[in-house]
Amino acid sequence: MIRPYRPADLPALYDICVRTGQEGGDARPFYDDHDLLGTLFAAPYARLEPELTFVMDDGQGNAVGYVLGTADTATFVKRFRGEWLPEVADRYPAPATLEPTTPHEIMVDLLHRPERMLVPELTSYPAHLHIDLLPGYQGAGHGRALMEAFLAALAAAGVASVHLGMVTANVRARHFYDRMGFHEIAVADPGPLTYLGRATS
Repeated sequence: MIRPYRPADLPALYDICVRTGQEGGDARPFYDDHDLLGTLFAAPYARLEPELTFVMDDGQGNAVGYVLGTADTATFVKRFRGEWLPEVADRYPAPATLEPTTPHEIMVDLLHRPERMLVPELTSYPAHLHIDLLPGYQGAGHGRALMEAFLAALAAAGVASVHLGMVTANVRARHFYDRMGFHEIAVADPGPLTYLGRATS
């Protein structure tokens, strides 16, 4: 079932994030610190906008998937820098190298540059999201249910449109987003990502 996030779910969010963080597959072999991806892509949303965090519950109280995000990316970036980054910067200090190369260095570099989320071509899609499900719960309609809960919450808050950035190589995820009505947004320098957007209703 889909339910609102509870603070007790936070360890599960970290776990789900790393177990789906390598183009949809398990990223644990790539990172010694298994909390790093969750520190970037899951926990700050649950902390700063818990009302937009929903989990897939396995029926025994355990979160096995989530959707989370922000209603306004520009505001979120300010809060990420002012409220979230000070909480985690001691554990993840800014990389000393100018050109991060290892997966760990690359993600810590992203952590210290939240303004990277401010992409000019996305300003008409102010909200953004992340969605992940453990492999055993994929392909059964749970992703759609999570997405519908998130979109409904945004629409109820008066937010008209939402975007996401997905690793272009994750073809399976792209098929899911296409089925959910997302369309590609042209971005001048997307790097390894493809940006997608849609109306919330």
